[in-house]
Amino acid sequence: MDGAFLPLVVFCYFIYTSITSFILSIVLLIRYTLSQFYTFFSSRVDDAISLYEGTVIHERRHPVTHSFKTPVRFALIDLDCSSYIPPNHLSAQEARSIAGTNGPVHLLTMPPSVGYQRSPLSLYYCYDGQQSLDNTLGHCIAEVTNSPWGEQVRFIFNPNSDLVAKSLHISPFMDMLGDWHMRAKAPGNSLSVSILVKHPELGNYFTASLTAKKLEITSNIDYALFFWLKPQIGAILTYWQSFQLMLKNIQFIEHPRYKNPGYIEENLKAAKERGCCVAFPTGDSKNNPEFEGRERWFSWTSVKWPWI
Repeated sequence: MDGAFLPLVVFCYFIYTSITSFILSIVLLIRYTLSQFYTFFSSRVDDAISLYEGTVIHERRHPVTHSFKTPVRFALIDLDCSSYIPPNHLSAQEARSIAGTNGPVHLLTMPPSVGYQRSPLSLYYCYDGQQSLDNTLGHCIAEVTNSPWGEQVRFIFNPNSDLVAKSLHISPFMDMLGDWHMRAKAPGNSLSVSILVKHPELGNYFTASLTAKKLEITSNIDYALFFWLKPQIGAILTYWQSFQLMLKNIQFIEHPRYKNPGYIEENLKAAKERGCCVAFPTGDSKNNPEFEGRERWFSWTSVKWPWI
């Protein structure tokens, strides 16, 4: 997609998504009303799905200070046991094969709502151990999607602490030079994820964090209502924050693929020199020694439309 047509495409997708979400919201309201009288229309509780509610915080320190908080809701899905598997995600077996683990795999994501899917960051928690009481978090797989370009990168990382090469143009207000310092706490009654951007010139100038609490699920929970319009609201807030950054005269950086189609390969080549492409430095992979010194696993795909 040519960068000159990107604003028009985003606008058309916005109109399409608004109309689709409005129609499907009416359908959802009708179904929910019927469910109050007929159990056939009621949502079934899935014991393999846990619900979390919390806050995402973004904080930029250079070249200007800018921060904001966003309330979020996530689903944690046991991919081996759940009857519901969100579209366009890895299966449990695929995740285990990538991570080199042999235990359960739990997916943290924001499910689609009334025809729209948007989860900028999804995480696969890959555990070691066959017995639930013996499970330990082995590795994580991150699934990062950029808007509105519709690209997705997946990579493995050590949840305790890891430095990962930035391999995707996430924001038009950030260049490709920063690397991601990532941490993820195993989900329980609470969970947390933090990403710190380490930049060669600006230093640690940007952080993004998620903290959330597990909710008690009642027998009459309606998943569709719980996540109603959450992806859409997230998209609107993202563009609103981008507008505020433009007002602060932050440099707008065009997607590098428009000028250099091979930017991904060049970026990873430079990252290898910084040590960001090694999955786990020697001695930092206690559960899976075979990963030590190995080049980090990455994959790139295009996200199904609409993805604004």
